[in-house]
Amino acid sequence: MRVKGEKLEIVTTDDSGGGDIGAIKDIVGFHIRLAHGACYRHFTETFAELDLTQKQVSVLWLVDDHPGISQIDLGQRLRMDRATTMTIVNRLQARNYLRREKSVTDGRKQALYLEPEGAAALVEAKRAIQEHEAWVKSRFTDREVKTLLDLLARIHE
Repeated sequence: MRVKGEKLEIVTTDDSGGGDIGAIKDIVGFHIRLAHGACYRHFTETFAELDLTQKQVSVLWLVDDHPGISQIDLGQRLRMDRATTMTIVNRLQARNYLRREKSVTDGRKQALYLEPEGAAALVEAKRAIQEHEAWVKSRFTDREVKTLLDLLARIHE
């Protein structure tokens, strides 16, 4: 495989993944992918008993912070398309974690509210998030965490 005229060489010395990976070690996106994978695995392990995904937790949290938020606004704030937003809302509603009501300000929109079961699940999710965040942040100083957040925001904003 060639990258910008240079030969990309990937060499591993064993099956543990700890060997030399060659020039790919200088690819920022590669390290972002590895970091995302590590964070996602830890998040999944931390949340296994709650039976919630990252997106579901984000929806519950945003609805809790903004009772009556429209389904459209929720999707936009979380950068999810309409179909994904609707699927997540449907699943959470089926679990009696949230409810839809017709918006009082715009009858075309659905307003979202947490149900008591959703509020209880969110309390547990926030506990698990604190555990997960402590795991991630333990690798950095407070100053490095702030810098990391600022740098990552440049990519996604």
